[in-house]
Amino acid sequence: MKVVVCGGSGFLGSHVADALTERGYDVTIFDRQPSAHATPTQRMVVGDILDGEAAAQVFQGCDYVYHFAGLADLDDAAVTSVETVEQNVRGTVILLEAARNAGVKRFVYASTVYVYSHLGGFYRCSKQAGELYVEEYHRRYGLDYTILRHGTLYGPRASQQNSLQRYLRQGLVEGRIAFTGSKEDVREYLHVRDAARLSVEILSEGFRNQHIIITGHHPMKAVDLLSMIREILHRDVTITFTNTPNAAHYVVTPYSFSPKVGNKLVSNCYIDMGQGLLECLHEIYARLPSDQRHERVIVTSGGAA
Repeated sequence: MKVVVCGGSGFLGSHVADALTERGYDVTIFDRQPSAHATPTQRMVVGDILDGEAAAQVFQGCDYVYHFAGLADLDDAAVTSVETVEQNVRGTVILLEAARNAGVKRFVYASTVYVYSHLGGFYRCSKQAGELYVEEYHRRYGLDYTILRHGTLYGPRASQQNSLQRYLRQGLVEGRIAFTGSKEDVREYLHVRDAARLSVEILSEGFRNQHIIITGHHPMKAVDLLSMIREILHRDVTITFTNTPNAAHYVVTPYSFSPKVGNKLVSNCYIDMGQGLLECLHEIYARLPSDQRHERVIVTSGGAA
């Protein structure tokens, strides 16, 4: 089976591409940026989702299309409404049209848990529109789909736009963590490899034309998360909370009443939060300039390192 992963050079997309390859799929990555993580068996096609001809060409002979491309940061979207529509709405429609014309069996659309919340700003609006277009292409043209509403992900390959990656780097490099919000803010963090594995499992028949929620297993307060980071670092880390609500982000839950409900997909086998944080810290540490490394201490599962 042939799969194209649009946005496959990015954080989640690259891990999904790897998970697909591990399952034996023939994977093509379609992205504006060459992937730093592509394996020898993965084909890399550099192109833009706004280029319909390029998308049409890469989708030829393809069975499944994953769409992770576009603008993915809530805060960036809050100040770039026109660009958000261009990338997340127009780009999605261009890919849907290319997938329809190529006879793709299923279009997998990466949405967000914010999609039917009153939060999330322009990002939420763009993902709502994307879901509606995906559903309409199914009704009008018979293009099957699965919509994935991802929650708060963390793990290797994340950029500093990822909040947890940012907190880890602040604690490791600066000895302080500045959290925008209250210590009572709650998230369900999920390791990106767990999210990727679940994002591949949905290709089975039972998830056809379904809306699937992929989030973490256990709610965690901000104060508990940051205290865990401080303990893992085994050093004095100053933690501050602004206690200023972020209008685009939720406090306890992203959900508000809506008739469009998704089914939550969970796994009994998942990466432990502490081990996942350690993995991220070691990745951040390895990227530090050599003159910043000698004083950094990270506690490992077997003791201090």
